[in-house]
Amino acid sequence: MADISKLKKATRLGSPPPISEASQNLDAPEVAPAPPAAPLITATRIDARSSRKTNRTQQFATRVTPEWDNRIREIAQREGLLLTEVLEKALDAYEKLLAQR
Repeated sequence: MADISKLKKATRLGSPPPISEASQNLDAPEVAPAPPAAPLITATRIDARSSRKTNRTQQFATRVTPEWDNRIREIAQREGLLLTEVLEKALDAYEKLLAQR
């Protein structure tokens, strides 16, 4: 049989600190972190999802640059349109331009 009396008892963490040295973070009020610094483009994104029902059901997703996104959202806000309506008008104008050639 193995003699384990000579083995050292593992003390990994040691004794805990006294209460006076413990952090008081549980007693502190919760404070939200500060928001990150504003990006260079400061246009406010407009959420038009709840503005009105359109009966459009086909989803269309793509990746665009932040500058393009800001430009189309500014147009939509200025004209009082949904983003999809701006895109529809742009497509109509493009097709009309092609038909004139």
